Parts: sequence; C-alpha cells; structure tokens
Amino acid sequence: MKRRTVIATALLGAVAGPGLGSGAARAAAPGPSVTRTGTTTLDPQALYFVSYDGLVNNNSFQKNGLLTYRGHQYAAWYTADRGAVVARRPLGATTWSTVRVGHTLRYDDSHNVISMGVSRVDGRLHLTMDSHSDGFTYVKSVAGLMDDPTGLSWTASRFGAPQSTLDGLALTSQFTYPQFIATPEGRLQLSYRAGVSGNGRNALAEYDGTRWSALGEWTSSTGTYTSEHGSSTARNMYLHGIDYDRGGRLHAFFTWREQNAAVMCASGGITNHDTGYVYSDDRGRTWRNNAGAVVGTTGGADRVAVTDPALVVDPLNPDHSLMNQESQATDSAGRPHALISYVPGRFGQCTTNYVTDRTANGRAFHVRKNASGGWQKTEIPVPLNSSQRTKLVLDCYDNAYAVLPFGRIAGASAATGHTDWRLLFDGAGLNAFGEVVIDETRVAQDGVLSFMYQEKSSGTTPSALRVVDFRLPA
Repeated sequence: MKRRTVIATALLGAVAGPGLGSGAARAAAPGPSVTRTGTTTLDPQALYFVSYDGLVNNNSFQKNGLLTYRGHQYAAWYTADRGAVVARRPLGATTWSTVRVGHTLRYDDSHNVISMGVSRVDGRLHLTMDSHSDGFTYVKSVAGLMDDPTGLSWTASRFGAPQSTLDGLALTSQFTYPQFIATPEGRLQLSYRAGVSGNGRNALAEYDGTRWSALGEWTSSTGTYTSEHGSSTARNMYLHGIDYDRGGRLHAFFTWREQNAAVMCASGGITNHDTGYVYSDDRGRTWRNNAGAVVGTTGGADRVAVTDPALVVDPLNPDHSLMNQESQATDSAGRPHALISYVPGRFGQCTTNYVTDRTANGRAFHVRKNASGGWQKTEIPVPLNSSQRTKLVLDCYDNAYAVLPFGRIAGASAATGHTDWRLLFDGAGLNAFGEVVIDETRVAQDGVLSFMYQEKSSGTTPSALRVVDFRLPA
C-alpha cells in the first residue's frame, strides 16, 4: 500500500536571486516592469458565450492558444459563426492573416478550446479542438510551413482535412484538455486527460516527425483520499502546467479533484485539494516526486496516485475552493514556480459557493522552489475579484509576473526572493472578460509579454478578441 506524505510548505524569507551570476550582478538587475506597446484585433466579432464561468476562446488550459515561432506570432479561435480559424502576423505587425481550418464548434462548452503546437523536427503546426470528455478534432499543416513563414503563403491549402484521430491513432473516447509540449529534440508531445472530471487519468502521446504514438497514461484515478468530512475513492489530477526547462526536465504542478462530494464541508464548494509536484528526466516516461523517488511510469501499471509519498508541496483541504489548472513556469536555474489560488482561512474555514466565495475573498499565491531546495509561498496582495485563474510569466531576470483576471498584471522581483508583489497594470482600457491566454513562448524570444483576451459582452453577443503586448525589462 502506498503511503501519503505531506511536505509542509516553508514560508521563508528572501533568498538569493536565481541564476544571475555574482551578487553585484544580481543587485544591478532591474526589477519587474511592464510597458504597454500596442494592441491588435484578431476578430472584432468573435464567438461569445459563458460556460463553466469561462469563454471558449480564453481558457487557462488552452496551451497554446497564442504562440510565437521564428519571428511570427500565431493565434487560434472560433469566429461568430463557430468556425475554427488560425492566424499569424510578423512580430510587431498590426494586422493578422486568418485561415479557416474546416471545423465548426459543436457545443456551447468553454472546455472545447483550440490548442496549438509546433513540431520543430518537420516544421508543422498542429491543432486540436472541440473536446470535452468525448472525441476531438485534429488538424495539421504541411511540413515546413512554420520554418518558412515569408516564403510559404498562409492559405487553407497549407492545412490538411480535419481528423477525428491523430493520423489514425485513436487515443480515447473521453478526451479533454489537450496541451502540446515541444521536447528539447524538436518532437511534439500531446498531454490530455482520459476519462471525466473526478474520475480521469492524464496521458501522453508523441509525434516524431513521421507518426504519432501513444505513450500511455501516467496518473491513477484510484486509491482512497480521506478528509475530516469523508472519503473518496476516485479522482483526477488537474495540471497547472506541463513544461520542459532549458535543461530538459519536464515539470508538472497539480491539484487533485475528488469524485465524492463527501470530502467537502459544503456541497457548493469544489473538491480540489493540495498542490502537488512531480517531474520527469526521461521525456515523460517515468515520474519522480519532490524527493526524487520514482512514483509512476507512463503506460505502466504503477502510476502517480493520491496515495504516493512526497507529492504534496502545499497542503490544503477541499474546503477553500482551490482552483485547478492555474499556471506554472521554470526559472533560469530550472527551478519550478507555480501560481495557485483559493480562499484563505482568514475568511473562514468552509466555502459554501466556490464562485461567490472566490470572487469575494479569493487570493492568488506564488509557490516556488528556492536555491536551498525548500518551498516558498507568498500571497499576491491583489484580490482576485473573480472566480477565474491567474497566469504566470518569468522574464530574463527571473522576475515574476502574474496576469490576473481582467488582464491586470502584478510583479515581484527575483532580488527579493519574489516577496515584493505589487500591481503593475490595472487592466484599464481592456474591458477583458476574465481569464487571458498567455503567449508562453514569446517572452524568451523578444522580451515581450503578450496575451489574448476577449472583451466583456452579454448573452451570446459576439465581442472583440484582441492581443495586447507589454515590453518587459531587457
């Protein structure tokens, strides 16, 4: 029987700035700042409906709805007539070229996002879309399209027909949360959930430039979790992200979602509990806990389970409306960082309506590993004023930025160990609905924080979908 062990989070003081050379160099490094440089319009009338408190064109798990590759930026969304489109622009350009990829959104379900990925090994753009615990649609471009953006025209003929498999590979009949991950070698991996909320398993597939193969499931939905209120024997792991650092380690923060509401103090809450962390040094084939021990094998009989030791880096019971699928990043030294959010205990020990309570009292927290190998946690002193999620970005100096609901931006400096969080941009003029989609790939390429947001609307009235850019310290 596997034993569940909690690693308590240490609330430590300032630590040395990561990966920035001498103390003098660290002292000279600039702190966080944002300078708005422009806004472009993707679609003046994009599809709009609110589902699961979110929008299908702007959802936290949309990796990537916006990405940058070889001097061009790419975006994907659904138009007012429900058509799936993908667009590109040269960095700095004010207009986008748009292509329809031959698929129409089936349901008014904000889970059914479009995610993009690039396989560097053959220069293709890949898209998955329109899936929530059922089938999915997959589209890929011709080889080389991403490698020669100025030489190859941006037309529908550059994309293949929509498929219900990955070039013939059928993964699962209950598919959700596609996230593409580029491996250090230039292959492309696809992370997804098989199963349903409260009873699902995370899995991986991989594209080598010739074909897709299923690596298999790597998390378990079984085992018993017991809170002070009751027990649950089924669950799923929700990822805050899955990302390679520059050294080739694959990092994943997560929270568990229990199937049985008996683990909560009130039925109107949400059964998410604990922030956990695992990593892989062999491209996602085996997974290790915070202590370095193997706790799961992808495609094997032993998978990462709620009963495994040394998974939890920030313990929290299911009574505080902890949000799933928030955000993570790794710094220049390969150390993992995450943003999580919940209702702190000072506002009470039992949330009774997770949307209402998170909107009234929710706060975001920055959790990260420091140079000594311990875990630090700092509250970001900006109320969420929303039930929705916050996105994390690190600049070239390892300063941290939290893009809060409505496009607000807070920042903290590496020099203080990320303890000096403050609001840098209040979202003025955006009229953003809530969550935003970050271009996770762009910051490292040209020092620009770029995110996609949709303007508030009502009912199902279409609204503008835009991309805003902020220059970060160079």
